[in-house]
Amino acid sequence: MNILIVGAGGVGFTLAERLTADGHQVTLVDTDQRRIDHCLDRLDVQALLGNGVSHKMLEEAGARTADLVLAVTSEDELNMLCCLVAKRGFGCRTIARVRNPLYFAELATIKDDLGLSLAINPELATANEIFDLIRIPAAVTAESFAKGRVNLIQLRIPDGSLLDGMSLIDFSEKLSRSTLVCIVEPRDRGEPFIPNGATVLHSGDSIHIMTPPEELNVLLRRIGCPVRHTGKVMIAGGGRIGFYLADRLQKNRSKVKIIEKDPKLCAELSEQLPNAEIICGDAIDRRLLSEEGLCSEDVFVSLTDMDEENILLSLYANKVSRAREITMVSTLGFTELTEELPLGSIVNPKEITANYILSYVRELNNTCNGTNIESLYYLCDRRIEALEFYIKAESELTAAPLSRLELRKGILICCIYRDGKVIIPSGSDRICPGDSIVVVSPASSLRSARDLLR
Repeated sequence: MNILIVGAGGVGFTLAERLTADGHQVTLVDTDQRRIDHCLDRLDVQALLGNGVSHKMLEEAGARTADLVLAVTSEDELNMLCCLVAKRGFGCRTIARVRNPLYFAELATIKDDLGLSLAINPELATANEIFDLIRIPAAVTAESFAKGRVNLIQLRIPDGSLLDGMSLIDFSEKLSRSTLVCIVEPRDRGEPFIPNGATVLHSGDSIHIMTPPEELNVLLRRIGCPVRHTGKVMIAGGGRIGFYLADRLQKNRSKVKIIEKDPKLCAELSEQLPNAEIICGDAIDRRLLSEEGLCSEDVFVSLTDMDEENILLSLYANKVSRAREITMVSTLGFTELTEELPLGSIVNPKEITANYILSYVRELNNTCNGTNIESLYYLCDRRIEALEFYIKAESELTAAPLSRLELRKGILICCIYRDGKVIIPSGSDRICPGDSIVVVSPASSLRSARDLLR
């Protein structure tokens, strides 16, 4: 696909890097020459200096032949206007990054008028991801499939767990036949892989599992992972992400406390979140954290505007409390450096935004090519993919039980979703027309369910 990106900052650069890796032709437009030079030095792309709102600039950048225009600058108004010009002037599909809650709330009524195929609010998307992590207490990450009815959950095997030294054959026989270990990331930070029955697990390994939601807590208790009540959540930072997260947590009947140092923002939050406790103060003040009961919280989420502050806050929370930490790190590239620190789950709004858009691009590309990918997640630093396929009709995949299908090497079918029911499959199960299936595979170019077979 030919893709035009307006905005070459953090999100734009990440999108360009990953889209070119997927084989797409990418052109970037930005008003900052330094960003243009940075992209040209590091990526195999075209990059032009100019304003993406200009019809002339868009035409020069190739909008007339572009399959998709992505407007991801830091200015909502510019993004929406760029998409409008691209749609009206060139008939392009368009995606806009829209951060202002007021604008985003109104998009439902004016989306078609603006010519938008998709709009993403990074703060709302980040808050939703954090909410999912809080909802599943032991999860490092949690990706949703089958219309939210099943999750691919990443866990870290604790010291002393029953899983230490256990093979997956024994796992199935002794612990759970309805849970599938889909990916293993070794504790020595070796290459992640898709396991087989002979794979032996060790404490410190990270594993991605798929299990029915109603069985998750029982399984976690048996393998020694924490299953803590998450009724009390403290949030450091009352910006947009903090607001969206607190709003969702309140609706889920959690008790929410927000610490924010801006008095004006505190007043707004008190009005918008009447059931939350809003503390006007600096979260970096250890005395304040102690007075406000950090040691008795179930979850501590650091969402200030400074990565360094978020890291320090989570390190302190880890030291003085039993609260689960969730840490926002916004700078791209910092995640790898912080993985070894006790920061709990790390979320990066720019990565979340890029992944959301990349999934849409893959789905669009497959739709244009007549294929059937419903959703896509990149896992383990993009070395493994998790995909959901919709099975439209009878085919080779539906012709026999799973044990008799000749799947490509490294492919694992993790879940079958049929008529509202989640099935964690065994070899005797079979795929039927109308099913959705979740598959993990080494990062590749799977374009349809047919590609699963040899």
